Amino acid sequence: MNAPDAGPGTTTESATGRIAGLFRTCPTTGLAVHRSADRLIKAHAVAATVALLVGGIAALLVLLTRWQAIHLLDPVWFYRILTVHGMNMLIFFIIFFEMAVLMFAGPVLLNSRVPAPKVAWSGFGLMVLGALLVEWTMWTGQADVLFTSYVPLRATPNFYLGIILFAVGALVTTGVFFASLVVAKRERTYEGSVPLVTFGAITAGIIAVITLLHGAAIYIPTWLWSMDLMPVDPQIYRLVWWALGHSSQQINVAAMVSIWYLLATLTVGGVVVNQKISRTAFVLYILFISMASAHHLLVDPGFGAAWKVWNTSYFMYMAVLASMLHGFTVPAGVEMGMRLRGYTQGFFGWLRRAPWGDPGFSSLVFSVVVFGFVGGITGVTFGTEQINIIAHNTLRIPGHFHATVVSGTAMAFMGVTYYVIPLIFRKQIAFYPLAKIQPYLFSIGMLIFSLAMTFAGTFGIPRRHWDISFSGAPFDVQYSPAVDIIIAVMAIGGLMGIVGGAIYIVVTVWSVFFGKPLPAGEEAKYAHSIPPGIINRPWLEIPDTDEEPEAPGKLGQLPGTAILVGIFFVAFVTYYFANWALLSFVWEVG
Repeated sequence: MNAPDAGPGTTTESATGRIAGLFRTCPTTGLAVHRSADRLIKAHAVAATVALLVGGIAALLVLLTRWQAIHLLDPVWFYRILTVHGMNMLIFFIIFFEMAVLMFAGPVLLNSRVPAPKVAWSGFGLMVLGALLVEWTMWTGQADVLFTSYVPLRATPNFYLGIILFAVGALVTTGVFFASLVVAKRERTYEGSVPLVTFGAITAGIIAVITLLHGAAIYIPTWLWSMDLMPVDPQIYRLVWWALGHSSQQINVAAMVSIWYLLATLTVGGVVVNQKISRTAFVLYILFISMASAHHLLVDPGFGAAWKVWNTSYFMYMAVLASMLHGFTVPAGVEMGMRLRGYTQGFFGWLRRAPWGDPGFSSLVFSVVVFGFVGGITGVTFGTEQINIIAHNTLRIPGHFHATVVSGTAMAFMGVTYYVIPLIFRKQIAFYPLAKIQPYLFSIGMLIFSLAMTFAGTFGIPRRHWDISFSGAPFDVQYSPAVDIIIAVMAIGGLMGIVGGAIYIVVTVWSVFFGKPLPAGEEAKYAHSIPPGIINRPWLEIPDTDEEPEAPGKLGQLPGTAILVGIFFVAFVTYYFANWALLSFVWEVG
């Protein structure tokens, strides 16, 4: 296999001839792992898990309040906990984990050292300090402003200061990642082009810089506004803030897709069907994906129709094209890898014989499928200006981003963790039977949750209101009797997903802090506690395809992937035009 294409890189002589003690050699992949990168990955991953725990507790409380049969919290605590949930899940958990991904995809995959480790640790320290400061303000009732913190809602100055510190720390870490690429190139620690996973991480890093700079551009003035030192226009705030709030989730997309390619390689020896297509798709993300932020502003009166249409159609479709390309190349790479290993029976023999007991593989499949079929289809649909007006302030929107950020990104991050624990932490995975079912519980639960939430939104259920029945309001709101059933189904799915998330946290924390060490070179003895890809190393079983990397036809046809893509297209067209039909009912057309 041409390892730099998607997975672990090739250790060169210059990488192994370093000063003794600064590097360790991974016994599974052969990578030279700089010990500073090793420690930084561990620190960021642990911080991400803590944020996930806090955000998960908040998710349970919000869910039990959304469920009208229980309606747990009062209005004050509902909005407070909703703020905690949004900040921990969408900012702290995701970005801490993404920084760990950058340290892996840069120094580790390229066999390189971390330049200026003290600077990298200072970035991590700023992120932790900022996160703790924000947590304190939220839990003490000083920042009940939700994740969006729209002006003129005002939090204590320390809330904005904490976010600024966190963003600066993330920028510092991203800068160290880019510096590691320069060091790797100068010291020739890898051969040829950077691995595709690293290329995807570079994409995520570029989007992160753009995103975090926008965050600084709006949060610094808002911090000053919170101390009455300057005014901030609410419309300007919304415009610039969404370049942070939505674009931060686009960092997720690039990082998630990079992990897809990595997991495909590690679990089944997946290959890259066409390097140029995959890398071009990542470039399209850099150029166009941030434009999707505009769909949060489509109901704002301050922007003209031409601006809205331009940002949510012509150029944004180029980012949609990029996602569709990855949505083909990743499963195509899995199918090709399986067929090259001999699983050639029928259209889906390769899929039936796949290692479904490997939590890394099942996480990959669920992440791709739910992100594409639910998150992707609803995202493009709701991002259409005309349709957006009937969906924007309903539960359809959180139904969409729970399918993308949770079922897609978080599931991919969870899946790769099952390989990070034995490869980076050198620990066996605790409670491995639970780890194997965790992706099923989490993904199926969140799929039910997202679909039910999206369906509830079609009945007009609001996305942010504490009491969907509007009890005590000076007006009467009537919903279909089906709403109570849909909300109950949503709650059951959400509870199932929370159980899956709790299992992930228990397995991860126990493995890292109390788990049994994994002796180097003796992985085969521990098949009961680590993913099979670490023992069998399927990427080593694939015939070398360097001679004709751009000719997948010579490697076998991909009928299974073609059928799956066809199903996706039919689902996409059906849902998209069904929403135009709903819109026509509102307009009373025909």
